[in-house]
Amino acid sequence: MRFTKYTHACARIEADGTTLVIDPGAFSEAEALNGANAVLITHEHFDHLDPDKLRAAATADPDLTIWTNHAVAAQLAEHDDLTGRVRTVAHGDTFTVGGVDVHVYGEKHIMLHPDIDPPANIGFHIGGVAFYPGDAYTVPEEPVHTLLTPTDAPWMRRNDLVEYVRTVRPRAGVSMHDGLLNDIGLSLVDQQMNAFGQEFSGDFRRVPVGGTTELG
Repeated sequence: MRFTKYTHACARIEADGTTLVIDPGAFSEAEALNGANAVLITHEHFDHLDPDKLRAAATADPDLTIWTNHAVAAQLAEHDDLTGRVRTVAHGDTFTVGGVDVHVYGEKHIMLHPDIDPPANIGFHIGGVAFYPGDAYTVPEEPVHTLLTPTDAPWMRRNDLVEYVRTVRPRAGVSMHDGLLNDIGLSLVDQQMNAFGQEFSGDFRRVPVGGTTELG
C-alpha cells in the first residue's frame, strides 16, 4: 500500500491498482485527485472538504465516486454535477472500491466547545492496513496496522493524543492534520512521533508534503 501525503489532512492511498484520496480540503493540492477512483470525506469542515475540487475531479473522471457521511452528502447534493457520485456510509458499514475493502467507524467530530454540537465525522479503515479517524479519537473494532493520526488541531490536547495512540496500539503511525504548524511545530511533531515509535517498537513518522512511503 503506497501512501502519499498532501497538505494538512489530505492523503492519497494506492493499493491493488486502486487509488483512494482522503479529505482533499481547502489546504490540499488539486493534483492529489488526479486519476483517483474514489474520494473519502470524513466530515464537513473546510480543511477536509472542498466541493469545487470534487466537482473538477468528477468532471475529469465520469467514474469517480465519493464516500462520506450523511451531512456531507446533503451538502454535495446541492451540486448537480456531483449527482450520482456520492455514496452515504455510516459507522459499521463496509464498502469496496476496486480491490480495496474499506470499513467505516465513528459518528461524531471531537467536541469543539460545550455550546457547539459536534458535526458528523466518520473514519475509514482502508485495506485492513491504514485507519484514518478524521477529527476524532475513534477506536476501530479491529486491529490497526498503521494509524494515520491527527497530530495538531485547535481541538487537540497532547495528553489526549498520547492516550489515543496508546488505546489503538497500532504497529505504525503517520502524522496527519499538521498543516497549521510552522517548522518549529513540525519538529515537535517529529519528536512526538519518534517517542511513539520507541514506546511501541513500531515505525511512527511524519511524511513531508509530496512524500511517499509504503504502509503495511
